Amino acid sequence: MHRFKELVVWKRSRQFCSSIYEVTSEFPSSEKFGLTNQLRRASVSIPSNIAEGSSRNSNKDFVRFLRIAIGSAYEIETQLLIAYDLKFLSQENLQKLTQELEEIIKMVSKFIATLKI
Repeated sequence: MHRFKELVVWKRSRQFCSSIYEVTSEFPSSEKFGLTNQLRRASVSIPSNIAEGSSRNSNKDFVRFLRIAIGSAYEIETQLLIAYDLKFLSQENLQKLTQELEEIIKMVSKFIATLKI
């Protein structure tokens, strides 16, 4: 078992989640149940899956949850691009968020590589 609160990747993904909430608060109210909701749920999924996976008794189970977290990250990337296409998101915010997301994906991927399964 891992102490998820000590994992840098968990801390970074929590910060990223806050960034998503901040940027989506500027989306049109008509997107409350659309992209806003989807982005927020997927961003919450990343630190949540890291935390849940850390409670598992085997590295194999933990890796499964880490892979789900990566899947959520790619889902977010797609949704951010759509938000940009719809002009809900500036190019500056898109670049900032996708860069943060890429760093989180790399961190999770490297973490998976360190776990012996």
